[in-house]
Amino acid sequence: MSSATWRTVFTYNKYAQIAARALRQSLKENERVVAEKRGVTILRYQQWENGQGGQQVFLNPPEEKGKSKPAV
Repeated sequence: MSSATWRTVFTYNKYAQIAARALRQSLKENERVVAEKRGVTILRYQQWENGQGGQQVFLNPPEEKGKSKPAV
């Protein structure tokens, strides 16, 4: 069996996601919480017309916890 056999089962991104989740779960509680916060991604998009950017829209709005950054 070759080392690339996993490619027939899932993509590299899926492999990296599984490995990262296993690593985070193996950490102590306080380090795990910090690592999970780094893994959260906030996505937003902006429609551009005639060289001008429009309103930025969050695809998954951040939770309101007092320290969230406003969309610029």
